[in-house]
Amino acid sequence: MTPRPESSGSRPKGTAGEKIPEQPTAAQKKSAAKKTSVPKQAAAKKATAPAKKAAAKKTPAAQPPATKATAKKAAPAKTTAKKAVAKKTGAQKATATKAAAEKATATKAAAKKTTAKKATATKAVAKKAAAKKATTTKAAATKAAATKTTASKAAATKATAAKTTGTKATTAKPPAKKAPTKKAPAKKAATKKATAGNSTTGAGTATPAQTLPPEMEVAVSPAVGAADRERLLNGTHHDPHSVLGAHPVPGGIAFRAFRPYALSVTVVAGEVRAELEDDGEGFFSGLLPLREVPQYRLLVEYEGTVLDTEDAYRFLPTLGDLDLHLIGEGRHEQLWTALGAHPMTHQGVTGTRFAVWAPNALGVRVAGTFNFWDGTGHVMRSLGSSGVWEVFLPDIGEGELYKFEITRPDGSKTLRADPMARRTEVPPATSSVITSSEYEWGDDEWLARRAEAPAHEAPFSVYEVHLPSWRPGLTYRQLAEQLPGYVKNLGFTHVELMPVAEHPFGGSWGYQVTGFYAPTARLGTPDDFRYLVDSLHRAGIGVLMDWVPAHFPRDDWALAEFDGRPLYEHADPLRAAHPDWGTLEFDYGRNEVRNFLVANALYWCEEFHIDGLRVDAVASMLYLDYSREPGQWTPNEHGGRENLDAVAFLQEMNATVYRRVPGVVTIAEESTAWDGVTRATHHKGPSGFGGLGFGLKWNMGWMHDSLEYMSHEPVYRKYHHHEMTFSMVYAYSENYVLPISHDEVVHGKRSLVSKMPGDWWQQRANHRAYLGFMWAHPGKQLLFMGQEFAQGAEWSEAHGPDWWLLDPGYGAEAEHRGVRDLVRDLNTVYRATPALWRLDTDPAGFEWVVGDAADDNVLAFLRLDPEGTPVLSVSNFAPVVRQDYRLGVPEDVPAWHETVNTDAARYGGSDVTNPDPVKPEAQPWHGRPASIRLTLPPLATVWLRPA
Repeated sequence: MTPRPESSGSRPKGTAGEKIPEQPTAAQKKSAAKKTSVPKQAAAKKATAPAKKAAAKKTPAAQPPATKATAKKAAPAKTTAKKAVAKKTGAQKATATKAAAEKATATKAAAKKTTAKKATATKAVAKKAAAKKATTTKAAATKAAATKTTASKAAATKATAAKTTGTKATTAKPPAKKAPTKKAPAKKAATKKATAGNSTTGAGTATPAQTLPPEMEVAVSPAVGAADRERLLNGTHHDPHSVLGAHPVPGGIAFRAFRPYALSVTVVAGEVRAELEDDGEGFFSGLLPLREVPQYRLLVEYEGTVLDTEDAYRFLPTLGDLDLHLIGEGRHEQLWTALGAHPMTHQGVTGTRFAVWAPNALGVRVAGTFNFWDGTGHVMRSLGSSGVWEVFLPDIGEGELYKFEITRPDGSKTLRADPMARRTEVPPATSSVITSSEYEWGDDEWLARRAEAPAHEAPFSVYEVHLPSWRPGLTYRQLAEQLPGYVKNLGFTHVELMPVAEHPFGGSWGYQVTGFYAPTARLGTPDDFRYLVDSLHRAGIGVLMDWVPAHFPRDDWALAEFDGRPLYEHADPLRAAHPDWGTLEFDYGRNEVRNFLVANALYWCEEFHIDGLRVDAVASMLYLDYSREPGQWTPNEHGGRENLDAVAFLQEMNATVYRRVPGVVTIAEESTAWDGVTRATHHKGPSGFGGLGFGLKWNMGWMHDSLEYMSHEPVYRKYHHHEMTFSMVYAYSENYVLPISHDEVVHGKRSLVSKMPGDWWQQRANHRAYLGFMWAHPGKQLLFMGQEFAQGAEWSEAHGPDWWLLDPGYGAEAEHRGVRDLVRDLNTVYRATPALWRLDTDPAGFEWVVGDAADDNVLAFLRLDPEGTPVLSVSNFAPVVRQDYRLGVPEDVPAWHETVNTDAARYGGSDVTNPDPVKPEAQPWHGRPASIRLTLPPLATVWLRPA
């Protein structure tokens, strides 16, 4: 059936819901026939004659009489070419037109109503070809026999309002098909034999006809060709949108659908409803005589239900050239907005866009709850050399589970969670979840204020929290009701959350991440986590999170050999395998991998308002020989052991985060003497490297040395005195954090209080004295949960801190509560005293008073603010009271007042204090012109400020 233009005559009446296409005028058809030579014209006409008779017999009774009359006379047995002769009637000019097939499209009977005054039925007249058309006639006659054989095997299709042209193709060689007519009088389409080569574009066998106007074109089979069909079934097609959906072809618009398990597929375009031909194995196709692709939907019938949906293969790509260019360069700083699953409205239709980077894949399909985990019919397209696969699936929204079914280079299949998934199932389930955020933040005031001073010049004391075990069983929102109040009461400026990114094994504490863009679903949704961060901010508490770009686990549903080959991990097995943890290291030299990680750092800061990232295991990233024996690593291009790719990655990550997110701090857990961890990236050091660009660095040396000192019996401490003083040799080489973290209170290392020697009273006294020394020492503070109230047992992720120790009904509750009260007072005085934090990274902020009193186990030093206002810290790590202990002090301070004494009775101490102001004496001591005499309590630290 071919379209026709407007006519001045009356038009046949269509059946309900049927749109009658326009037909060309007789003059137009005559002109086109003279100018065009179609070799297969005569054969096509002869082949369609039986179909026309069948259509005429099935013409509804309501059809105009002229239609029946002309239909019966439409096909003389030996006619090789036909023309429609249009005749004018009288003054009414009503015309009944009969279309003759000018090409191999189809010949259909047409009739028109006459007016009330006069109706004229025209009779088809068979004419012999003129001399000037001899070539055409001869070519057609030569091929008539072969075409007649094919046509005799074609079944006439029932013309209903629910069906239009349908062509069925076999895998090997599709037979010729004829287009069924609608109930209204229309020309019958005779389609050409389809081959695998022309089934996609229709251009393989109809080259001469492509130059014809639409109404004269030679129709092709709309069925999916054998090659495309096989690739779609096997999940190896790189461009399903070029095959499926609606495409202009000679003869009209070809509609193709791939709907496994469907009973039927019907195209609905306005008033037209066309049931596609079932080509088997889930393929459906049909050719509609339309001039352009319409707006349409699909009615897909399954057993027991009919799905009314948009066609996923009619949409343009949702990613633009700029996105793909930036991904290829490794510079897409908001990568999470491009890749992953995103509910959206695209071309006016709601659905979800899926995009994944898998450059080695032969094909990628989406499987999920919306297709019963069979991705056969949801094939993604490859977006060129970017390695990105994309598809927009309409009518799919939030809450659906999904994974990517990837066909590897060897043809095998693997089902993978989305590397960019922003929500996951609760472990041990591993599916990704479609999500979008509706959260409205209330922390504008906090965000505006946090950039007022850099972290190393501001008070910064951190409470480290493992969220799942802080109060086991609490969700993010329940934690938001308890954690902010607890931390604020203790006076900490920040909390540090042990990895909240999704991880399959709880025993890893979150340090083996599989969902780098998803907060763990164990405690709630991503918006629930946003609520927790928002609540902490509104309580005046900053939020740091542990971030793990050093490695990832080998789970076969996650990142390891994601698309069948090393992708996120290094291609060299020696470089890829982490020797300590059985995990894989990232390939920092690959643009897309580096982009994945840099964007991930930004994601947490921008999407979740995280105030800082503590980067885990930096040392393992920096050295090629980290935990490797000779022969297990290859030197870099300069012959060194530095991982130059990792250095470049860390520099880029830090520079990008500080540029895009003002007020955020990055913190390195780096345990070696790498030069310039907290130096700016554009400043080169003695080693020739630019700085890594971190804001702060964990002082692992101070932590190990000081804990080693404290673990000794006091009588032996004089032999280890240097372990408490050595940190000041390098204290200003970096911007340091003093960490007493989770790593120091697990795996047989014992809790902080249990590391201390002596009886229970001495252990608690040592514990308090150590905290006082730590808070006064240059650097920021970090304390792991449970240590603030002297928990005796090691931490366990299974049950968390021993909160029962603070139960008023417990006999020793006061002793534990006293330690917690001390932590609160240390934080309170610390935050109110700029001398303890303003010049943490400046040597001008520290002066030794006495650092060599090893026999006394005494350490004394001054902390100074920019105006020179001092704080005097004195620690006595001996279990004896030292009366009238003389210390040199500045002469310009008229009196000193005891601010903190860790031996106070309210903290559980012996209450040896200096209650009255202490005035200096004009007696030089320790190289100073004045001195004071103090009573030093046993196993205690005392802070004094100018009175």
